[in-house]
Amino acid sequence: MKPLVYKKAKRVRQKPVTRWKLHLTKGDTVQVISGDEKGKRGKILRVYPKTGRITIEGVNVVKRHRRATQTTEGGIIDFPAPIHHSKAMLIDPKSGAPTRVRRRKDKDGTVERIAARSGQPIPRSR
Repeated sequence: MKPLVYKKAKRVRQKPVTRWKLHLTKGDTVQVISGDEKGKRGKILRVYPKTGRITIEGVNVVKRHRRATQTTEGGIIDFPAPIHHSKAMLIDPKSGAPTRVRRRKDKDGTVERIAARSGQPIPRSR
């Protein structure tokens, strides 16, 4: 008779990071379309492709209590927290209204963003 052997459980390895395909980049002017901050406009300060979130200046401002260190002063600081990218829409360069984005490939292979509302190209801000 064979001895009873307990199989060792397989080690669960960390999943590979899936990055979101975002229609927004740093420096774009966007309008929030849902949530508590609906209707507010601002410039994108930071993009998080791993989580699909963006930080917009003046939107979703939260307070953080900071402890003082040798180099920095303590106190309550205000800073914008990230929101999900689907809650923001790009601003149409022609009319100034929120618009969806299309992509078009030029002859030289560069991808250009186009406003669905007016058909105008949306320049990439650097």
